[in-house]
Amino acid sequence: MIEYRNLRVALLGAGSVGSQVARLLLEQGDEFASRIGARLELVGIAVRDVDAPRDADLPRELFTTDASSLILGADIVVELMGGIEPARGYVLEALNSGADVITANKALLATHGPELFEAAEQVGAQLYYEAAVAGAIPIIRPLRDSLAGDRIERILGIVNGTTNFILDRMDVHGETLQDALATATDRGYAEADPTADIGGYDAAQKAAILASLAFHTTVPLDRVYREGITGVTKAQVDAAREAGAVIKLLAICERMTDPESGEEGVSARVYPALISRDHPLAAVHGAHNAVFVQAAAAGDLMFYGAGAGGVETASAVLGDVVSAARRHVVGGPGVAESTHADLPVLDIGRVVTRYQITLDVEDQPGVLAAVARILSDGGVSVETVQQSVPSLTGPVVIAGSAPEDAGPIHGGGRATATLVIGTHEAEEAALAATVEALAASDVVIAISSVLRVEGS
Repeated sequence: MIEYRNLRVALLGAGSVGSQVARLLLEQGDEFASRIGARLELVGIAVRDVDAPRDADLPRELFTTDASSLILGADIVVELMGGIEPARGYVLEALNSGADVITANKALLATHGPELFEAAEQVGAQLYYEAAVAGAIPIIRPLRDSLAGDRIERILGIVNGTTNFILDRMDVHGETLQDALATATDRGYAEADPTADIGGYDAAQKAAILASLAFHTTVPLDRVYREGITGVTKAQVDAAREAGAVIKLLAICERMTDPESGEEGVSARVYPALISRDHPLAAVHGAHNAVFVQAAAAGDLMFYGAGAGGVETASAVLGDVVSAARRHVVGGPGVAESTHADLPVLDIGRVVTRYQITLDVEDQPGVLAAVARILSDGGVSVETVQQSVPSLTGPVVIAGSAPEDAGPIHGGGRATATLVIGTHEAEEAALAATVEALAASDVVIAISSVLRVEGS
């Protein structure tokens, strides 16, 4: 028999996720009560427009434009508004009132996480955010709780469904980036302005959250290195396929030793990278997400599932609601975030990685030796070299330049060859400097592709 009082839940936002959270709270009240030992009472839903269409049929009397009135007196506040303001102000208002807060707001956590966690700790409240990374996939709680006694070494994540859908279409269906983006937009995977996704901004926010959690260290968003997929070409995807690899936009969080100081630090970065088709992440298709965790004791762990979607993300939100409600019934203070390791966040130049560099070069004696010398002078060791059948070419466009700016490097057509060079591991700074030296060399006509290699 349930004896504990009703727990008052205030919902801020009723978009695709918020509408499903409200619907499930109303439809499955008895089931939630049996799990919690108390009934959840949805006291209201704060929105900008009470008459806007919703994804679920919800009682109109629940809607209000006065968020503060709902927050006052609520036991649990669910923030699904998105953005920084006014969400930040409402979350702080809720925490300062002693309410537990559940949020799926990755941008808010990545930019103001320390401030919010400190506010929660001051009053013994709890801030839950399972839905902020990878949608329905349970990854926050495993990192925070299940693996708290382990040492996380590395995380490789496909954490943006839009970019994975686009790159998968390019790989499986042979589409260009523009065509795949159009398909993603038509199917509702990409926003009208896709910059946050294809520019890597969304993935970088999630990388900051994952790295902070995994390494018990505050990793500010501005310390996450970011590259999007806007420079990925069909030729690169086709070449990767032929080589038994695939290109994925990866969020990488890594514990590493600073090559210069010898001290332990952490790295968080986002960029498109080659991974072997034998790696589990290569099999992540469509708009799905996956997070691959490497832990010292537990070994390799893979978390896979829907990275977005109203009802799917609502599942993660409601899991946090149930956890918060159980804490109210059982009692006790909230669990503070662990950032006590306070490890330095290393710049991208200190990262040790591998490159695959594709060069168009003059097909003449001594070219390979000249390229090898440039690599050696840069402290970069060559692992593999592949050379294509020579061809005759005229004007060549340097990668990245606009067609109208293009012109012949040398007058007239000439025999050329393509070199695909795979490097051994080296510091990012050395690799980047070597690519610059190659681009400036007289024997190199163009650098058509530079991709990092991950997953090994």
